[in-house]
Amino acid sequence: MYLHPLSGLTLATALGLAQLPALAAPVQIKAPAELPARATIADAVKASKPSDWRPLDPENTLYLEIPAGRVVLELAPDFAPKHVANIKALVAEQYYDGLAITRAQDNWVVQWGDPDEKNPKSIQHAQRTLPGEFTVPLKGIKNFTRLPDGDGYAPQVGHSNGFPSARDPKSGTAWLTHCYATLGVGRDNASDSGGGTELYVVIGQSPRHLDRDITVVGRVVAGMPLLSTLPRGTAPMGFYDSPDKNVPIKAIRLAASVPLAQRANLEVMRTDSAAYQAVLEAQRHRGGPWSKVTAGHIDVCNAPIPVREVGSK
Repeated sequence: MYLHPLSGLTLATALGLAQLPALAAPVQIKAPAELPARATIADAVKASKPSDWRPLDPENTLYLEIPAGRVVLELAPDFAPKHVANIKALVAEQYYDGLAITRAQDNWVVQWGDPDEKNPKSIQHAQRTLPGEFTVPLKGIKNFTRLPDGDGYAPQVGHSNGFPSARDPKSGTAWLTHCYATLGVGRDNASDSGGGTELYVVIGQSPRHLDRDITVVGRVVAGMPLLSTLPRGTAPMGFYDSPDKNVPIKAIRLAASVPLAQRANLEVMRTDSAAYQAVLEAQRHRGGPWSKVTAGHIDVCNAPIPVREVGSK
């Protein structure tokens, strides 16, 4: 089984992209010679090799357990090291257990945190707030595979270690893009007013105008339908208008702390692999008999990164 976190659909697909130097020109995507003309994503997946996939790092994978099931989250410490470390500290002290999803705003986000603002849950060893990590030095992000198409929000877009990302050579900065399934840190007006006690996942059209204004710490790898189908809140900004409508959080656990038999056995398609080049080409040109007019263009948030269960066919 192949799981597509962007659509929540089962997808027989595999991807990857050849690694480029940090400031390289756009790559000219070429499908492998063995693929048919106007290949589909499914064709590209079938041609993928075991080396085109990578396992999730259990030290940077979270399991969000809610009544409907498990949501698998992959953290990106290269882009927000202090926030990722703080979130892992909050998980270690079981801070999130018993909190709730308090907001589900249509075409926007699902957000969770402490529903009791008057008497907030105490924090033992982590920090409640941190300075925002909206960008990182470009020189620190070595693995970047650039998309061949232009972008309205950044000079360069592509993938960094499997995460949709952007960069600006002039300012020397890089950041994770606000795509569907992005995991971000909620904050108030001040840049240092968030730290991970409130987190959100984008469930609507990619709000790229939030790029570089909020700390992004990762993305959902599996389980997006559990969040995107939650009842919408009717109070302002999509908050639930009564506590009984909140969605309880059973637990959030680091995968490394979960027994092997209880872990999600998933692999993600490497975005620096040749197979991913074929996937992007198929997505850019919409291979197969159904499409009559193809865009010949792809947006970074519409570049799928397939996930599969290990041992599935």
